[in-house]
Amino acid sequence: MATTETLITFVIYLIFLMAVGIYFYKKTETAEDYVLGGRGMGSWVTALSAQASDMSGWLLMGLPGAVYMTGMSQTWTAIGLTLGTYLNWRILAPKLRVQTEETDSMTLPNFLSKKLGDDTGTIRIFSAIVILFFFTIYSSSGIVAAGKLFSSILGIDYKLAVLIGVGTIVFYTFMGGYLACCWTDFFQGTLMFLAILIVPVLAYTAGGGIENIQAISQARNISLSLFHGSRIGILGIISALAWGLGYFGQPHILVRFMSVKNLYELKKARIIAMLWVIISLIGAVAIGITGIGLFADVSKMGGDSEKVFIYMISMLFNPWVGGVMLAAILSAIMSTIDSQLLVSASTLSEDFYRYIKKDASEKEIMWTGRIGIILISVIATIIAMDTNSQILSMVSYAWGGFGGAFGPAILMTLYCEKLNWKSVFTGMLVGVLVIIFWKLSGLGNYLYEILPAFVLNGLTVYLSEKFVFGKVGLPQKIC
Repeated sequence: MATTETLITFVIYLIFLMAVGIYFYKKTETAEDYVLGGRGMGSWVTALSAQASDMSGWLLMGLPGAVYMTGMSQTWTAIGLTLGTYLNWRILAPKLRVQTEETDSMTLPNFLSKKLGDDTGTIRIFSAIVILFFFTIYSSSGIVAAGKLFSSILGIDYKLAVLIGVGTIVFYTFMGGYLACCWTDFFQGTLMFLAILIVPVLAYTAGGGIENIQAISQARNISLSLFHGSRIGILGIISALAWGLGYFGQPHILVRFMSVKNLYELKKARIIAMLWVIISLIGAVAIGITGIGLFADVSKMGGDSEKVFIYMISMLFNPWVGGVMLAAILSAIMSTIDSQLLVSASTLSEDFYRYIKKDASEKEIMWTGRIGIILISVIATIIAMDTNSQILSMVSYAWGGFGGAFGPAILMTLYCEKLNWKSVFTGMLVGVLVIIFWKLSGLGNYLYEILPAFVLNGLTVYLSEKFVFGKVGLPQKIC
């Protein structure tokens, strides 16, 4: 599938990303610069970097592939994510921005520990362990996507493709920290948006329009209705909508709220982000549907439905333009992995190293973070070497883990007064255990694990406060 033009396009794009890392290396002087960009990010960069790091390879590979295989029933997930995105920006972002600055917190574990008055460090350490565990899985899903992309485009071995993708991401994240991540994500989010607008329109025409799509769908027993299809029923719809709950606990997204310059910029960022999300999710679903018309059988894509966008681009565009469109998939992948690696590194440096060595210098903290990026990427790469890994299932587990562990804890910490840290810790512990049990027991095949974990987490906090540690403070007005 590789052509000289495609290779040149990819090389130029990778060089650009690494150049951004080198540029911001010179502008990163303190730990706060490296972790939060000095809390000075504008609305456009905040919005596009938040959503680009949110959607990842799942947007251009996982979701289109699922729609291609099972039909419009997968759209319920997109609806849940749209609602979750809005609520996250509307009710969580403003308070998180203000309260993390008031407590002088650069990471979520540090914020929870300080706000709740946990002098023992229990919440901080536990939260850090949860972040490192689930981000290793989450990062692996992105690395799998990168491997599939490079192996398909360049015609090279999957494992070599994985190493090329990881090497590029680690380089610019290692060098430029948060500023490099945000600015590369801004460019990548823009490229993703353009690709997701253009490709489905051309694919619809090339695939013979709605008549051909309907004919092939019927032959493959795929439903184009929201209310029919495999796994759809009441529990299927609830599970799909429950994806939106995950937003309240995703560290790589929430850190964007913490770094924005002020609340005015945050409000503008919310509007930009919502427009990006709505249009992008519609485009991703459209890619899956129009792909049915172009590829009547999954065998035409090497048996992997998650490559539908890749094959679609190769079919529709000349090598130069196709190279740019394929770079959009790479953008989706990299924009998430870099953020996850950086948050993991921040957790290692701020919540482990600084906790152990309280007098650590700014330079020590930055270099501990950089070493953390390498360690996490190595572990995630080893996991990703399994060629049978599925992007959507890995993202689902990690997304549910963060939502179930952190969502209720962060919301209640922001909106309730005088919470006891032991109540919140107990709720988080219950959330994590439910996620793991639900997944291992197979119950996740019937109801997405994030929903029971989220509910039981919040209920545990409430009951612990009411019957063990005192009364829950009155919720403040949501503004």
